[in-house]
Amino acid sequence: MRKIIFLASAAAALPLHAQAPSIGQDLAATIALHGQTCDKIVDSKRNSDSDYTATCKDGNRYHVYVDSSGHVVVQKI
Repeated sequence: MRKIIFLASAAAALPLHAQAPSIGQDLAATIALHGQTCDKIVDSKRNSDSDYTATCKDGNRYHVYVDSSGHVVVQKI
């Protein structure tokens, strides 16, 4: 009984409408994780599956894609 009460109270603490990060947030995080600078994504274009062009507020532009070996690549353009 104690487990059921705990699970119910834990579930009640979760937001009802938790949303996945936007593509802009994902791209910004990916760019940062690759050591590049991007203060905020202002435009992004999906070129194909797992292939994007991102434009940052500071003017930097990046090509973010997954290469044939499955690695994420971030190239400044």
